[in-house]
Amino acid sequence: MTALEHFEQLLEFETDCWDVHEDLKSGMPDYVILDVRSPEAYAAGHVPGAINLPHGRIVERNLAAFPAGVAFVVYCTGPHCNGADRAAVRLARLNRKVKKMLGGIAGWKWDGFEFKKSEVRKLATWRAARLQFGLEPGYVQVPV
Repeated sequence: MTALEHFEQLLEFETDCWDVHEDLKSGMPDYVILDVRSPEAYAAGHVPGAINLPHGRIVERNLAAFPAGVAFVVYCTGPHCNGADRAAVRLARLNRKVKKMLGGIAGWKWDGFEFKKSEVRKLATWRAARLQFGLEPGYVQVPV
């Protein structure tokens, strides 16, 4: 493998806080942001627009609300945490598109980006997910 192939491959499966922030600023990103930490950590502060789904709960049943082609960006606490890697493995095993956000919430904070504090946000129904992605009339943009 050449250096070029190596780094191109990394970019296929990784993104960073800056790129996610820019996608959020530009409007609706073309992926779902999953905060894979605990519900308590999520409520204390998370990336705006992120949905909480702890990595241990990533199973097909909990992803049923999302169309098969939807991509996910996952993050956890930071570079010292492998929760995002565990989440990415689970999503990949379920044949879902996935990227890891390098730096996690620590990187988000380091870059000076705004946190959102709230109740745990879940998409409970297929219809809610379809509305989020504009796949049904009555499109609802997720606030970011």
